[in-house]
Amino acid sequence: MAHIGYREASASLGFWALVAVLGALVLLGLGSAWYMEHHGHVVTGMTNRVVWGMPHVFAIFLIVGASGVLNVASLASVFGKMPYKPKARLSGLLAIAMLLSGLMVLVLDLGRPDRLTVAMTSYNFRSIFAWNIFLYTGFLIIVGGYLVVQMTRRWERWIAPVGLVAFLWRLILTTGTGSIFGWLVARDAYNAAVMAPLFIAMSLNIGLAVFILVRMSVAAGDTQDLTDVLLERMARLLGIFVAAVLYFTAVQHLTNLYSAARIGVERFLLVDGGIYPLLFWGVQIGLGSLLPMMIVFSPRFGRSHAMIALASILVVIGGLAQLYVIIIGGQAYPLQLFPGMQVSSSFHDGSVAPYAPSLPEVGLGIGGLAFALLITFIGVRVLKILPVTIGAVAGGPAAR
Repeated sequence: MAHIGYREASASLGFWALVAVLGALVLLGLGSAWYMEHHGHVVTGMTNRVVWGMPHVFAIFLIVGASGVLNVASLASVFGKMPYKPKARLSGLLAIAMLLSGLMVLVLDLGRPDRLTVAMTSYNFRSIFAWNIFLYTGFLIIVGGYLVVQMTRRWERWIAPVGLVAFLWRLILTTGTGSIFGWLVARDAYNAAVMAPLFIAMSLNIGLAVFILVRMSVAAGDTQDLTDVLLERMARLLGIFVAAVLYFTAVQHLTNLYSAARIGVERFLLVDGGIYPLLFWGVQIGLGSLLPMMIVFSPRFGRSHAMIALASILVVIGGLAQLYVIIIGGQAYPLQLFPGMQVSSSFHDGSVAPYAPSLPEVGLGIGGLAFALLITFIGVRVLKILPVTIGAVAGGPAAR
């Protein structure tokens, strides 16, 4: 079989128009960060009770998605699924872009970004946040090396071992991200061992949905570059990942309902918490899980490129809604300082914390998403990322 060739993306008018739009959104994000830095976090919806706001939702979405999007490359190098080999380079590039963008959003939302050097030089290894600094930097180094060995002919024999290290590291990274919430005992909605596997499942779910959308955008107008067979495979795999997220979500909430101490927070998130039950049942479960599964597993719609794209968009929206409920809903529910007792004070103890995302917060988050896409599209323009001949790979023997 002929060797797989790679090329740069063509520089069409539409390509540069998309880059210009993404650049404008990145400037919007930077302007939002400057506005919050200049006026203080008083202009946001965050308070001393809801300290992780909308920027953290976008940041965790990007970080978790960065881990999951690398799964496409792992399917080829670790599990030997050669139809995915031509997509491995784009998978690695997109993973690096999403992690960098997620960290950018976190840094710009610190309130004092200039004090980042303190976090980089002073470590409390009893804190999962200190661990994550090494997990994130290690991920960038390993995936960067993974991308280099894929693009260097004489180093191809190292693809499998480096790919295995990258696969294991991303599992550790996502476990660390989920453990931020799983080990946080001060919030009733957190402090659960299931958070780690839930975040791993979410990473697979979000990452594949983002990869499908980016790959379809890059391959627009080039039918040779994205075969129907491979797209349908990825769509069905996306449906399986959605089902896995639903399973771990059910385990999370059923476990909490089994505990008498957590019935209150479960009722808040699932029934009478205002916006949070609406996001959970309507967006996360309905639009973001059940509807995409119906689309990708349908004999009629599962073969349509447009419907697969719609399912991926819905999965992305559902992932954002799930993170909003976990991160912000978990903070909004009052701390149970004295279980079984009603507590009230001038500090609003015992009351639900109000939160409404402000425009600067949303602008920073959107800027982060745009930055990830901007890095990716510039990368496919200047690097040989896109495969040229993959028709035989998708339906035939393994490529060499």
